[in-house]
Amino acid sequence: MRMRLCDIDWRRACVRVAGKGRREVKLPLPQEVGDAILAYLRGRPAVASDRVFLRARAPWGPLGSCSTITHIVSCAIGRAGVSAPTRGSNLLRHSVATAMLREGISLPAIGVVLRHRSPQTTAHYAKVDVEMLRAVAQPWPGGAPC
Repeated sequence: MRMRLCDIDWRRACVRVAGKGRREVKLPLPQEVGDAILAYLRGRPAVASDRVFLRARAPWGPLGSCSTITHIVSCAIGRAGVSAPTRGSNLLRHSVATAMLREGISLPAIGVVLRHRSPQTTAHYAKVDVEMLRAVAQPWPGGAPC
């Protein structure tokens, strides 16, 4: 939300992200994400602000607060017809963590992307995926106990 143009290092393909407690981390900037940001920047109104993301309606300027992001995500989920237990911006964090787990990415690596201080916080995202367990489960030696 508070990302500034100077937070994007196009040459090194990384982005500086500030999180809770003003902790900063540099994350890789995948080609697709960089392309999407460029397309957005080319299409947005010309303004004096150095913020990357602006309000969608005049007066053009930085987004207001964290609740703005929650509202945007909630509206998008509703328009998409997605049924979810929650509709806030944390749903995006949970979805990306789950997708990364399914791709075989380690919990410590996911913790870096989500900027967690504690491995226990990241472990919260490692909820049991029954279908994935069925695909990798080995039979019990000597047969299944009753």
